[in-house]
Parts: sequence; structure tokens; C-alpha cells
Amino acid sequence: MPERMSESNPNEEESVDQASNSLEGEEGDTASSKPPTTGARLWDRVRSSLLRPKLDPQTLQNKDWQRTVIAMNGIEVKLSMKFASREFSLKRMPSRKQSGVFGVKINVVTKRERSKVPLIVRQCVEEIERRGMDEVGIYRVSGVATDIQALKAAFDSNNRDVSVMMREMDVNAIAGTLKLYFRELPEPLFTDELYPNFAGGIALSDSVAKESCMLNLLLSLPETNLVTFLFLLDHLKRVTENEIINKMSLHNLATVFGPTLLRPSEKDSKISHSSQPISMNDSWSLEVMAQVQVLLYFLQLEGIPAPDSKRQSLLFSTEV
Repeated sequence: MPERMSESNPNEEESVDQASNSLEGEEGDTASSKPPTTGARLWDRVRSSLLRPKLDPQTLQNKDWQRTVIAMNGIEVKLSMKFASREFSLKRMPSRKQSGVFGVKINVVTKRERSKVPLIVRQCVEEIERRGMDEVGIYRVSGVATDIQALKAAFDSNNRDVSVMMREMDVNAIAGTLKLYFRELPEPLFTDELYPNFAGGIALSDSVAKESCMLNLLLSLPETNLVTFLFLLDHLKRVTENEIINKMSLHNLATVFGPTLLRPSEKDSKISHSSQPISMNDSWSLEVMAQVQVLLYFLQLEGIPAPDSKRQSLLFSTEV
């Protein structure tokens, strides 16, 4: 059985707890009438053994990989786990290899490809829409780490067989590769400069002022960022059209993608919170909540108008 590891950073898993809880609740209604399979019971054991308990101080000081084998009815799950501090694991690291795709500025990639949306985004979305729209927990369920790394290497090396590789891989690995691409951008899709403004705009209580502020900010993004986001936004909305099957609501998708698209590259956020002192964990949680709410706002918005004909022709062109 292949070694399955989450492609997400450990600290980012906190940001998808609400989506996980929602999904589990929805699945529980249909699964309660059936006895759990060996696979389901095995993954419950994995979850209770590794995810629920808090890490002890000795574990936190250990920088080596901890390997565990959990077995049931002749099936083994091999797990590797290593603690990484939030400061390190959530930091966006630019790639030293500018000829690749991951860790390279999005405008550099699109300029090289002579495209409006990076090829990796288009190919991943196309494959997911071809056979992943009915996949339960699409974008939430982790893919096999080795498959994700193989796809990452193929895209970075401009492997012409990448489309063939994708057709032979589990669709969750393709979804994980797309998330990894956005997570490893040296600057978030919503940019470091505008991030504090988005976080401030979503907190406005007046709905008219909020819509005006959020739309103006969105249309202030660099063209490549804007077109790529609108391309992804349309895709995510199509995913939720199959919510009754795939269990992925707008809120679930916002919880998964919000921090990925908005988390700033700098160590310290420029967002100002309440004048009352709050802990680092509380501050981080508030930021994650703001990131989720920003994406959810745009997912729920009926239409995003273009301010001029030039940008309108750019946004709605079929050539991406």
C-alpha cells in the first residue's frame, strides 16, 4: 500500500477543521446505516493515534522523522511525521530555479508561457473537471505525497508527458498539486500589498460599502493574478454545483483555499487587530478566519463587473 502523507503543512490543517467537521457530519447520515469497512476503521485508528493527541514537548524538540506503522486485518499504513514550527512551515519560499513553475512569481511563468493563466492551473482544473467533480471531499482529501511530488517535478521540468501522468494518477493528487502550486507562490495571489486592505474590507458592516471596497480591491490586482483568480473562482463554483455528491460547499472550499490564496509571504502580518493584547495563536486564528471570509465573499458574489472594455475583453476571453 502506498505511503500516504498529507501535502499540507501541519499548521495549515487547523484552517480546514471547520470543513472537515462539516463534511464528516454530512457523510455520517449516509454511512450510519452501513457497518464501517476495514479501511474506514483503519483510518479512524490513524486519526486517533496521530491527529487528535497534542504533541508532547519531547516530540516538539525532535527534528527527525518519526515513522509509524499501523496495521489492521493484514493492511498496513506507513506514516512519517516531523514537527515543523509554524514560522517555518507557513513561510513562502521563492524558488532558486526560475526556469521552473513552483516558487516562481506568477507573472514570470505566464510571460514565459505566453498565457494569461499558468499552464499548471489550466491542466489541473481541466483534469479535475473531467473526472473529479463527483469525488467526495475533492480538494479536502489529501493525495499521495509521492504522486504530488512527481507531478511537481514534471511541471518544473516542463515534462511533455505530464498530461499522461495526470490521467494515471488519483484525482486527489492532482487537486493537491494545484493547492501546492498556490501555496508555494513567493507572493500570494491576492498580493502582500493588498492583503491588509482585503482583510479590512471584509470586516466592514455596511454591505454596500463592503461590496464597493472588495470589488475595487479585486480589480486592483495585477492582470495575471486577477485573470487566474477568476479562472479558479469559476472552477470552484462549478465544484459546488455537485455538492450533494462531493460534499464540498462554498464554505468548505473557502476554508481550504482561503489561506492558500491570501496568506502573506512576510513573517509578521500587517493586519491590525483589537487594541487589547491577544496571543500569537489567537492572532493567527483571526487571520485565517479573515482569509476564509474573503474568499467566501467572492464565491458567494453573483457577478464581478469589469470597470472598462479593455479589462472586460481580457477577463472574458476564451484564450487563457
